[in-house]
Amino acid sequence: MGRAYQNRKDSMAKTSDAKARVYSKYGREIYVVAKAGGVDPDGNLSLRGLIDRAKKDQVPTHVIEKAIDKAKGGGGEDFETARYEGFGPGGCMVIVDCLTDNATRTFNDVRLCFTKNNCKIGTQGSVSHMFDHSTILAFKGQDEEAVLETLMMADVDVADIETEEEIVTIFAPNTDYGKAKQALADAFGELTFEVDEIQFLPQNMTEVTGEDTETLDKFLDMLNDLDDVQNVYHNVDG
Repeated sequence: MGRAYQNRKDSMAKTSDAKARVYSKYGREIYVVAKAGGVDPDGNLSLRGLIDRAKKDQVPTHVIEKAIDKAKGGGGEDFETARYEGFGPGGCMVIVDCLTDNATRTFNDVRLCFTKNNCKIGTQGSVSHMFDHSTILAFKGQDEEAVLETLMMADVDVADIETEEEIVTIFAPNTDYGKAKQALADAFGELTFEVDEIQFLPQNMTEVTGEDTETLDKFLDMLNDLDDVQNVYHNVDG
């Protein structure tokens, strides 16, 4: 399972415009998570993990602090989650996660990306049942058996665990994210996570070849350029 998941960004954005989009997406997500679960990272494990990811992606501290300050105010934008599913080039399966303050605009923008690339947007649940919505935590320096025992004692439903090059990676249901992180912190203290995310992992991979490969790249670029899009998941191998 470990090799099937994809990091939310393959590489650091190189242009200033692309960096600004990355900062904006992190800022929006930090604001929503802090507003929902509290602005203290010590008491909001989802926020702590998100801040750690932002720092790894070189998001400036002032962007993070501004988003948290906005959440402290309690007002501001009223973002909601939106998820769209469908079929991309070569029949691959695609899930698009968004944060939006205008669901109609976001749906129209996402649908346009599908139609311009001869793809088909589907109904809710049309492809997500073929993905596992998973917590993924990876860290160095711990024994796999000890980690598994710790999580099982905390009633975390571990789907898979593997060790490669001294990095232990665990996979669990998305609903067990907080429970898993708390159990690890209680047992091993402060850990530095190589991966600390909730993602959709495809149950089966597919290959996209020929002209569909170029279309897929264009399709994904169009989706990722939308301000409201936070993450795009697919089941294309490679």
